[in-house]
Amino acid sequence: MLTVGKDVKLPSPLCKAKFIGELLVPVAPFDQKSGREAWTVAFAPNGSYFAWSQGHRIVRLIPWTKCLKKFSMGGEVTDASQNSYGGQVIPAAGDPCEHTIDCGDIVWGLAFGSSVPEKQSRCVNIEWHRFRFGQDQLLLATGLNNGRIKIWDVYTGKLLLNLMDHTDVVRDLTFAPDGSLMLVSASRDKTLRVWDLKDDGNMVKVLRGHQNWVYCSAFSPDSSILCSVGAGKAVFLWNMDKYKLIQKLEGHHNDVVSCEFSPDGALLATASYDTRVIVWDHHKSTILLELGHLFPPPSPIFAGGANDRWVRSVSFCPDGRHIASITDDRLVRFWSIEERAPQAIASLSNGLCCAFSAEGSVLAAGTRDGSVHFWECPRSIASLQHMCRMALRRVMTTQKVEDLAIPTPLRDYLTYKVI
Repeated sequence: MLTVGKDVKLPSPLCKAKFIGELLVPVAPFDQKSGREAWTVAFAPNGSYFAWSQGHRIVRLIPWTKCLKKFSMGGEVTDASQNSYGGQVIPAAGDPCEHTIDCGDIVWGLAFGSSVPEKQSRCVNIEWHRFRFGQDQLLLATGLNNGRIKIWDVYTGKLLLNLMDHTDVVRDLTFAPDGSLMLVSASRDKTLRVWDLKDDGNMVKVLRGHQNWVYCSAFSPDSSILCSVGAGKAVFLWNMDKYKLIQKLEGHHNDVVSCEFSPDGALLATASYDTRVIVWDHHKSTILLELGHLFPPPSPIFAGGANDRWVRSVSFCPDGRHIASITDDRLVRFWSIEERAPQAIASLSNGLCCAFSAEGSVLAAGTRDGSVHFWECPRSIASLQHMCRMALRRVMTTQKVEDLAIPTPLRDYLTYKVI
């Protein structure tokens, strides 16, 4: 455990992450071909549902409690369509519904969004809207191979909106976490597009700046900043009040394919084909930590080429202390931000994406065969120092913390300079 004022930290012994279960897709021998990839997995913000793209246009929506119950019994959750009618499993009275959704084309991106009634749309004329998004509204956005975005009601499995403006694959989707139902889509057409679902899916803005495919985007916890990454070495940061590019973070040596902010918004993690995950202080445009997956680390020249340590995905745990990464070397790594070596590892063939559950206790990872594997996150009790740091950093930027009249060791701790 990190202690303010102490320079010596003993690394935790490397252990194997505890595997707890998997979601399998039955595949006939003749059907083992491309197109079954689970390009994205997602947990609902309230922890009620889990969704993943299992290939061939299909998205599965499963109540998360059902998954946990199956895992605790040592069972496997298989294809729901075998016990469904019209793509919907008939549940017991009062139980949440499980859905199998045919999106009409290959699904690349998934994102859950929930509304907050008092969070108004930016549109002025709202009295004629078709949809009245209430407090219990939970949506699922799906980004498709044909450039369309389809919005579904999670509780009923019904299609609500069909958004059409991208001219190429919609690779990633992310909702603003403030409950405004503002949706950002990242596409291979080199653009990001901002949609207001409370305004019937009206497209608010097109963000241009990427010179190649855009792979991933992520909102800061307060929804004020958007990070986007793609086929290029730069990390883009956008002001989402003005829809303007703030800055580009330079430090990767190959395409940047995944990004996510820490729960307090103080840190930004980005994953690249250069074999590294970089943890940034995006307020100061500085690198705080590099998590290398190849030792010794490759030079910038060799990091720009193909290798078996390409990092495919990175995810920040809700506890603010752990990061998970998926790489081509058939390993899942769990990192602590207080150390520079993995805290735990797990085997995973052909991993593509990962996401932590809403409470942070479980990591889900999708693979090329359409299946999803689950592990327990390394358990540890967060110090009171860390919880206070997260509470403070949710409302204060690095610059504001540095202006405080406090001792240097405490300032360094609050700005994560001692990780």
